[in-house]
Amino acid sequence: MIAAAALLLAPATASGGPLTVVVHNVRNARGELRIDVCPKQRFLADGCPWHSRGPAVTGTTTLTLLALPPGDYAVQAFHDENDNDRVDRALFGIPKEGIGFSRDARIVLGPPKWRDAVFTHGTEAQTIEFSLRYFLGPSGPDKARK
Repeated sequence: MIAAAALLLAPATASGGPLTVVVHNVRNARGELRIDVCPKQRFLADGCPWHSRGPAVTGTTTLTLLALPPGDYAVQAFHDENDNDRVDRALFGIPKEGIGFSRDARIVLGPPKWRDAVFTHGTEAQTIEFSLRYFLGPSGPDKARK
């Protein structure tokens, strides 16, 4: 009986808990917000295995992945204001749309380092928060968020 109960619990534990990502400083409600959850080998690359998207909400947009396997990850997010499914760039590759990374990893003369964005996800529900940064055009509405 105990072995059967352990077998029933094993798949739920192996799949990991939900990850809720709260993204602040979304400057408007145009388009969608997209998050990609990446292991180290896929960070800053296309093809991160877990992602979510939803309508952008001015100020704060929240997205949830229902079952993320336990591990070390970084989240990269962008505000796809024109719904073309990519980060539009200006001269010298500067993003025209808002971008952000888990742990509010700094963007200084290039993308952040893995060590600055990484977090550990386990089998329990987890919520992380960070803000988008806009390099061109108006900044988002809540620059004063602490």
